This record gives sequence, structure tokens and C-alpha cells, in this order.
Amino acid sequence: MKELKNIVFIFFLLFTSIFSQNNKVFIATIDGDIDLGLAPYVKRVVSDAKKEKASLIIFKINTFGGRVDAATQIKDAILNSKVPTLAFIDKRAISAGSLIALSCDKIVMVPGSSIGATTVVDQGGVKQSEKAQSFMRSEMRATAERTGRRTDVAEGMVDERVVIEGLVDSTQLVTLTSRESIEYGIADTVLSNIDEVLAFSSIKDANISYLDINWGEQFIRFINNPIITSILMMIIMVGMFVEIKTPGWGIAGTASLIALSLFFGAGYILEIASIMDILLFVVGVALLLVEIFVIPGFGIFGIVGIILIVGGLFMGIISDFPLVESSMLSIAIIQLAGSFVLSAIVIYFLAKTLPKSTMWNNLILEKGINATSGYTSQKSIHNLLGKSGIALTDLRPAGTAIFDEIRYDVVSQGDYIVKNSKVEVIKEEGSKIVVKLLENNA
Repeated sequence: MKELKNIVFIFFLLFTSIFSQNNKVFIATIDGDIDLGLAPYVKRVVSDAKKEKASLIIFKINTFGGRVDAATQIKDAILNSKVPTLAFIDKRAISAGSLIALSCDKIVMVPGSSIGATTVVDQGGVKQSEKAQSFMRSEMRATAERTGRRTDVAEGMVDERVVIEGLVDSTQLVTLTSRESIEYGIADTVLSNIDEVLAFSSIKDANISYLDINWGEQFIRFINNPIITSILMMIIMVGMFVEIKTPGWGIAGTASLIALSLFFGAGYILEIASIMDILLFVVGVALLLVEIFVIPGFGIFGIVGIILIVGGLFMGIISDFPLVESSMLSIAIIQLAGSFVLSAIVIYFLAKTLPKSTMWNNLILEKGINATSGYTSQKSIHNLLGKSGIALTDLRPAGTAIFDEIRYDVVSQGDYIVKNSKVEVIKEEGSKIVVKLLENNA
């Protein structure tokens, strides 16, 4: 059976070589952590190989594994490849790396390399639930069956209860050396370098193209880093606050929009965020703006808006992968909570300093505002106590009022006061002018 597989594979390579314009071979590298940022790279390699009518794609693998959802995307891309694929295991293909290697048409290992140990664990190395293990067992079995390898050995890489006579008992996971991989029907041969792999594949005068991760894919991987996504969420929330707090459109709003585009754009490319997640966030922002600028007070629109904003951001960092483990949820919750706590701290200090800080005045269109303009930010007493005037804007509770034909920033005692109402100054605390609604308003 194994010899027949080799004959079919070599015949397929010869057939594609005859009808292609050249003996082009693509070589891609899969090393380090398997993350979602690696999937677009592998998909591009498969797509480019098809366009170039390549004879073979060689995936040079050296990894201890990584995310299951990322490995599944990569596995699917390789299985769907119209160009023959070969896994060249340089040193090791452990955990998620085993699934990727099994998805290739051929597996070649260097002497002393290893493959296996595919049990699903969290970042701390703790074994995950039976649901996760069952999923991974079926993925390994199905992939091995698709590529003509021993399904029991593939399953034994996930489940220590699988007994492989002469290899492991019911207490050990399967991890194979290069020689054992050939003996137990996983690898096809043991070779030392690419030249030997090309000779094994019967490709002469190969036109080799080494495909590395491009800058765009590197950037997407960078954005997908949990620290970076947390910073982006902070910029989104703080930027929204500053833009609402200050008149006009400025740097804060622009920074918030850029961060929002990077956050959801990268998530959409990596199949983490969906259109629904983006719509949740947008609707949430719209409801919050309605609450702030249209409806007095704070009620259902504001509450629902905040819930949708939080929900949109949370769903934007949770993969749409059907198997979301508790560890992934915990990490996402911690990440979101950390971003909100840090954002709340920044917003707290900005709320106290923003109206008085010259640095933050650069965020609005007018850099300097003096008393002649009608708006003041004086820190001294204005001798307005007891004077009455007119509210030029709605006070909710902050706003603007006019006294003796001069405009002042004022704040009510907490009540909502509509525009054009008659108000009286009841307290002055430095630059803070506190007013109340006069009861004799018509």
C-alpha cells in the first residue's frame, strides 16, 4: 500500500511537471508559534503556487505548536491545495505542527527529528476538556485518513489511551522519531536536505522560489498580539471620550478611528471578527451618541450602547472557531477587563485636566481662547455669586450660560436644565461656577 502511494505521488508530480511551464518548487517556512497570523501566509503560498502552476510546495516545519484554530485554518488550506504538498520536518512538528504535517501529501523528516504530542493544552500546559480532545482526535484521524496514513497512530498523538502495539501502552502519548515515523506509516522517508527532497520527488532542474512572510502578513501578526490589541482598545475608548469632550474634530477622534480600523480589520482578515461584531460596535456607538446629544439624562439608550460596544470589542478578540475553550474565554475577559480598567484610569485624569490643559487644547480647532471670545477658563473668583443669567446651552449638568453679557462655563447641581432657562449662581469654586434653575422661569 505504501509503495503504491509513492508511485501515485511521483506519477502526479511528473504529470504536473509535463503540463506546467517550468519545474517551479515553492518552499515556505512554518516555524515558531502557530498563530492566526500564520494562516494568511500559508493561504497565499498555496494560492501563488496554483497561479504559477508549480510542481510542488515544500513546507519546512519546525514548531512546538500553537493555537488549534490557526492550525485548523492552515490544515484546510493545505488539504485544498491543487498543487502537491510535502512537509519537510526540520527538527520537530509537535502539537499543532503534527496536524499541519499530516495534511501534506508527503512527509519527509530529517534524521533525529520528531512528530507527535498533540494533546490540546492551555498556555500553562494544562490539559483541556474532553470536548477539546475529542475534536482534536477527530481532526487527526480525518486528516490521516485523507492523506493515507495510519489513523490509530494519529489519534494516539492526542489520546494516551490509544494502544499502539510495540510503541506505547495506554498511559503514553505517541511521539515518533524519524525512523519510527516510517515504521508506523506516518512519514515517507528520512532525508537530510532540500536537494535530497527534490531528488526523492523526481524533480530535476527545479526552479526554487522561497516564499517568506511579507510585511503585510508580519503587520497582521503584530496587530494580533494580545498586548497590541489591548492598546488599540484603549486608544478607541480614550479617543472616543476625548472627541466627545472637546468641540470639533481632532487628533483623538482620528486616532480612535485608526485604532478601530486596525482592530477590526486585522480581526476580519484573521477570521476572528465578523461583520456582526463590527455592526454591534457601530450600533453601540450610535446609541451612546444619541443618549449624549439627543436624549437628556442617562437611560436605556446609553446602557444598551455601552453593552453593545463592550460586546463588539469582546467578540472582536474571540475567534469564531466553533471550539472556544474556557482558557481562551478567560484570556479574552482578562484582556478586555485590563483595557477597560486602564482606559478608565486615563479617562479619570483626562476628565479632571482636559478642560484646563493647554496640551489638550491642541486637539480642537482653536488653540487659544480668551475672555473676549465669550468663553472663559479662569481659575479666579468672578464675583458672580447670586447673579442670574440665561443658559445658552442645555446643562446636563455642564454647559454654557451668560451673565452680564459674558459667557461662562457652568455646571448645574446635577439637574438637567434646558437651553434658555433662567439660572442663578449659587457657588464659585475657583474656575467652577455652580448654578441652579430659578423657580420663576416662565
